[in-house]
Amino acid sequence: MKSKLINACVCFGLLGSGLALAGDKEAMIASAESAGPLVVTANATIKAPDGTVLRKGSNSYTCYPQQDIIGPMCNEAAWDTLISSMLNKKSFKSDKFSVSYMLAGEGSALGVSNSDPYATEPDKSDDWVKEGPHLMIVVPDVAMLEGLSTDPNDPVYVMWKDTPYAHIMVKVAADK
Repeated sequence: MKSKLINACVCFGLLGSGLALAGDKEAMIASAESAGPLVVTANATIKAPDGTVLRKGSNSYTCYPQQDIIGPMCNEAAWDTLISSMLNKKSFKSDKFSVSYMLAGEGSALGVSNSDPYATEPDKSDDWVKEGPHLMIVVPDVAMLEGLSTDPNDPVYVMWKDTPYAHIMVKVAADK
């Protein structure tokens, strides 16, 4: 029961929390913009954690501010689908390469298990990671992940291997 309660809190947190930024539109926009390069963020749609559009964009990216359980991120549509599928424990398969930028790292977020997308407690996981600035890449064929490391100490590795949400993590810099 405790695990189900924690999972529900995590899901609601990802969809609805926003740190102290929640009431400050400009702070949320600045936080969201910190996730990606200017070439991406200048024309990205910016959404609050609850999905409210803070700024309409004209490119294929949607950026989100820092939240309690995840750092700021800028996603192509496939990433929003992956996250929604994961939260709802549904299957996911991308038909193309897709990038998510997390150039501000995890910020004050807790981090995640490298192997279990549903893990919520770092002290009960032997592979908990909290990354600094990084990119995440979804590939259209999981066979493309074969031979890549799953070791989060490596600069490039696979997160959540053997799940529908497997993706490549690419470290851009060390966490500050």
